[in-house]
Amino acid sequence: MNTSDATVTAVVLAGGASRRLGMDKRRLRLWGDAGPTLLEHTIMVVAPLCAEVVVVLNDASAWPDLKVRTVPDVYPDGGALGGIYSGLQAITTPYALVVACDMPLLNQALLAAMLAWPRKYDLLVPRHVLPSTTRNQAGFEPLHAIYHRTCREPMRQLLEAGHRRIIDVYPRLDVTCIEPEVWQRYDPAGHSLRSLNTPSDLAELQALISFYINTS
Repeated sequence: MNTSDATVTAVVLAGGASRRLGMDKRRLRLWGDAGPTLLEHTIMVVAPLCAEVVVVLNDASAWPDLKVRTVPDVYPDGGALGGIYSGLQAITTPYALVVACDMPLLNQALLAAMLAWPRKYDLLVPRHVLPSTTRNQAGFEPLHAIYHRTCREPMRQLLEAGHRRIIDVYPRLDVTCIEPEVWQRYDPAGHSLRSLNTPSDLAELQALISFYINTS
């Protein structure tokens, strides 16, 4: 897929500490020793879809071979909300496609469908099938979403007040939700929304990747 959207920058969040996994998940080579790292793979998935890729990370000097622009966190203790804000601060396009670098099975067709969605929102975000298993009680996946650049100010206000939860900014935004029956047309099993946080996640995702490799 080589159709890029000139109005959207891909923002890849790569600042997590990987405490639950016990290793730097960004450097995992889930596609074999000769394959890309997880961060490199994420960039490869989103780069053809957008005008530019910006990676938010605080150790850019440790990644000298990345061929994309990197920016540090504006709020080092701001969590994912701070990471999104930092990415939005760095872009020059109206919109940002924000993804986390710990989602190994990102689906280009689903991301492209989101980019084609009518731009009548501040935030376009999918909702999970099982909200109880997700990053927030509402079931949204805020690290697989499209944000308008105007989201920066309400995010900044929350961060300055010491808030770190992404969901706290939602009441201040015009949010369009993509329900499961829509995004499942592109990803029936919802694998693209899975993130890698724990050793059990790693084992399950490695098995899925091996299955896809062996059946492709």
